[in-house]
Amino acid sequence: MRPVAADALIVNDGKVVLVKRKKEPFEGKWALPGGFVDSGESVEDACVREAKEETGLEVRIKEMVGVFSKPGRDPRGTVGVAFLCKVISGEIRGGDDAAEARWFSLGQLPEVAFDHKEVISAVKRK
Repeated sequence: MRPVAADALIVNDGKVVLVKRKKEPFEGKWALPGGFVDSGESVEDACVREAKEETGLEVRIKEMVGVFSKPGRDPRGTVGVAFLCKVISGEIRGGDDAAEARWFSLGQLPEVAFDHKEVISAVKRK
């Protein structure tokens, strides 16, 4: 069975929050905040928890963007479930597995890890 990860697309005014990864895979690369779903946890709860841990932001899920399961999307074999999120409160800062957290314009993204370019493109089409 493949592990499941939840990713938060925190979008506001044409910008998205990305985190700089502290660990492999893709150490030092920018990615959406997210991580593994814990045993007994829903993917929605994991998304909200990971967003808070990695960005310092409290978020509310607006909608599911999609399930991303293409082989090779993550060297650990994860299936990703991505959610579009809105900030409720907090100050942006890197934490937990994130060395840094920052807002980026959807039109000027850095190179991103995993298949997160595809995930971000899915929300840009909405």
